[in-house]
Amino acid sequence: MNIVTLLPFIVLIGAMFLMTRSAKNKQRQAQSMRNEMQPGSGVRTIGGMYATVKEVHDDTVLLEVAPGVHAIYAKNAVGAVLPDDEYNRVVHGIDPDEDAADDTPVVPDDASSLTEAADADSSADKVGLEKADEADDAAEKADEADDKAGETDVKKIDLGKDDAAAAAGASEDDKRDGGTDAK
Repeated sequence: MNIVTLLPFIVLIGAMFLMTRSAKNKQRQAQSMRNEMQPGSGVRTIGGMYATVKEVHDDTVLLEVAPGVHAIYAKNAVGAVLPDDEYNRVVHGIDPDEDAADDTPVVPDDASSLTEAADADSSADKVGLEKADEADDAAEKADEADDKAGETDVKKIDLGKDDAAAAAGASEDDKRDGGTDAK
């Protein structure tokens, strides 16, 4: 046999070997991760639910999915064992990288402190508001003048019931004579 005819088969067998090897490696890593589970660690199931491990058995694990709510899962249903900081970030919204005391804005208990600062600023803004009101009044007067001019140029046509019925009757006669509907 010629080596050229055997080359595709050799490449195919090599690719299959590499794929099965990487799949076995991933299975081995997943199994070791599941064996490292211990009570108190946070996990994510393959369905995307986050829970805390309460008990670990041979093939099952008891998870606390909510405070006081326990469920038994197969170990194979655990998708990932999460580090504590990631679990707290996802489940509780606690980010260890942020310093919450420095970056969190202070929110007052009542709105009086917010309105006092606004009252001080409003006296400086009153001059600007008066000028803006004058410009708005001028724009409204110009719009009213345009509306009055437009009313005199427009011719209104009133189609009552009689006119509409006559128009409908005429179009039906045209259809009988072989005329086509414009619609």
